[in-house]
Amino acid sequence: KRLPLALTVMLFLSGCQSLQLNFTDENNQGLSEEQISGNVNQEQQTVNEEELENSLTLPSEFFNQVVETNGVNVIQNYENIMALVNKSYYLPETYIPTDLVRANVAYSFGDEQVEKALLRAEAATALEEMFLAAQNEGIELFAVSGYRSYERQEVVFDVEVATNGQEAAAEAVAYPGTSEHQTGLAMDISSRSVGLNLTQEYENTIEGQWLAANAHLYGFILRYPKGKEEITGYKFEPWHFRYVGKAYAGKIYEENLTLEEFFDIVKEI
Repeated sequence: KRLPLALTVMLFLSGCQSLQLNFTDENNQGLSEEQISGNVNQEQQTVNEEELENSLTLPSEFFNQVVETNGVNVIQNYENIMALVNKSYYLPETYIPTDLVRANVAYSFGDEQVEKALLRAEAATALEEMFLAAQNEGIELFAVSGYRSYERQEVVFDVEVATNGQEAAAEAVAYPGTSEHQTGLAMDISSRSVGLNLTQEYENTIEGQWLAANAHLYGFILRYPKGKEEITGYKFEPWHFRYVGKAYAGKIYEENLTLEEFFDIVKEI
């Protein structure tokens, strides 16, 4: 007589389970399913990292061209939209972007005509697109501080030193010549939810989370992310966004890289 259908299915499933529990091969003999899965994931991660390094390329003109002056590396191609400005690479004291404009967005200081309202034209257009997209989703953003001249950097740094000391100042404020704000490509952003202040609490707001998740779509990256302080040299700043262009902002965001890490692995072409 034929076995009832339900019994047949049970026997079949039992056999499959036995096969799974006793699965071995010459490469994974005696390993559990979890261990085997872990090995696969680890191998896949290694492959993905190699693929990433092989796939990231950047034209040579986007790499810093530097000349050592008075013991520091001074960037010569300072108009470069991808310029890596940090504690190791300085902008010239005399550098002022030639295409600075005021973006058509809401500012924390209203209509006051000051240098911190300025950005380079390409970055200003991208900022306008990003603010409009946020507004369409019910997110209210305010631009707080954009371009910062070398002279202004000196003032800001000296005030920070006088207030909190040299060591603390170096972690919070860029030494004159090493501020991304001088590029005209960076903007500090805030919202009413944090009193229009620049605070780490911004990370926990709807606006800060929207920016962290969407800024790359408009060419901006969160420049000083949490957990990467030793790499960037600065504390976590959920308000500081740097324009690098949509193509590269997307790659940096997808791979959770800082700009320093990006240049460590990208290949020059």
